[in-house]
Amino acid sequence: MALIVQKYGGTSVGNPERIKNVAKRVAKWHAQGHKLVIVLSAMSGETNRLIALAKEVQSTPDPRELDVVVSTGEQVTIGLLSMALMELGISARSYTGPQVRILTDSSFTKARILKIDEDRMRRDLDEGCVVVVAGFQGVDDAGNITTLGRGGSDTTGVALAAALRADECQIYTDVDGVYTTDPRIVPEARKLDRITFEEMLEMASLGSKVLQIRSVEFAGKYKVKLRVLSSFKDEGEGTLITFEDDIKMEQPIISGIAFNRDEAKFTVVGVPDRPGIAYQILGPIAEANIDVDMIIQNVASDGTTDFSFTIPRGEYDRSKAILESVCQHVGAREIRGDRTMAKVSVVGVGMRSHVGIASRMFRTLAEEGINIQMISTSEIKISVAIEEKYLELAVRVLHKAFDLDEVVA
Repeated sequence: MALIVQKYGGTSVGNPERIKNVAKRVAKWHAQGHKLVIVLSAMSGETNRLIALAKEVQSTPDPRELDVVVSTGEQVTIGLLSMALMELGISARSYTGPQVRILTDSSFTKARILKIDEDRMRRDLDEGCVVVVAGFQGVDDAGNITTLGRGGSDTTGVALAAALRADECQIYTDVDGVYTTDPRIVPEARKLDRITFEEMLEMASLGSKVLQIRSVEFAGKYKVKLRVLSSFKDEGEGTLITFEDDIKMEQPIISGIAFNRDEAKFTVVGVPDRPGIAYQILGPIAEANIDVDMIIQNVASDGTTDFSFTIPRGEYDRSKAILESVCQHVGAREIRGDRTMAKVSVVGVGMRSHVGIASRMFRTLAEEGINIQMISTSEIKISVAIEEKYLELAVRVLHKAFDLDEVVA
């Protein structure tokens, strides 16, 4: 039988009844003879409640002490699930991150995993025990409790699967897999049976919220097969996130349409066209820890250039203040900003071996009167920046143009 790591999110363990349902699900896997390590998030909304509580006491909570506070959420759920399993007659043992010894660096609230001691877990598994581990947390060399940042429980699950060399890491959430796009926008969207790590990483970075980016990166690096499943449905095999060699030859060229509404754009107009000008503009933005996405530079005949780039919409005001100072320094004519941008992307490993994807995408959008303002590409994705008001139309027509609503035999 297999060694399986299962991770359950906050909605899956949102109340005692749901925790009992998770226990019943785990019991079925245990009855089949599988060795099981269960990773849990805090109850839905609990981490936010704990952060708010900390801010009531200290306006800007000390990072070390904040980690002590927020790590308690997972401690509750692992204890309750272990009790629920015992109630079903199954031997279970819970561990916090420090008890397992998930060793991290000392970057409180955003720590990175350095090493995992799997010996204690292996002994329990060999004795037929279900091991229940708190996600999202670890311990540094000095014995301080650390947390891994938002979505860190997914990373914990993948990291434990890598350390234990598990056959599979199953991520249970409130959706039953990865879809070709958001079914709320395109009802015809299909659940994918399989998708590559590269495609999933692109879709996660482009706005798909199914999996946390860092966990996908970790899984790809350590070759951990991931499966996304619903904790509210008993049937179905979810979506397997695996290696390109495992994907059948007739996989569609495009696997999905990703999008992000949270975009804003700045154009610095009339910048002197000289070496280092891009750094002079983007350097201060980077130093402010503001993420820059798409970039375009257009050189004019008068020796100047227009420099455009996109950022997360929430960083608009801060970026504008920085650029106003930069504009004076570099001698630019003006700054133009637009908060109403969105990004739409087509993603698929088939782009490596097929031509005409970009032209089909651009033609489809043009036929709907959707103007493309910026473009960026990689080996397996093409992204365009458009006005947000056209976002849902763009997603629908691209989904249809690339035949993603057709069932693959």
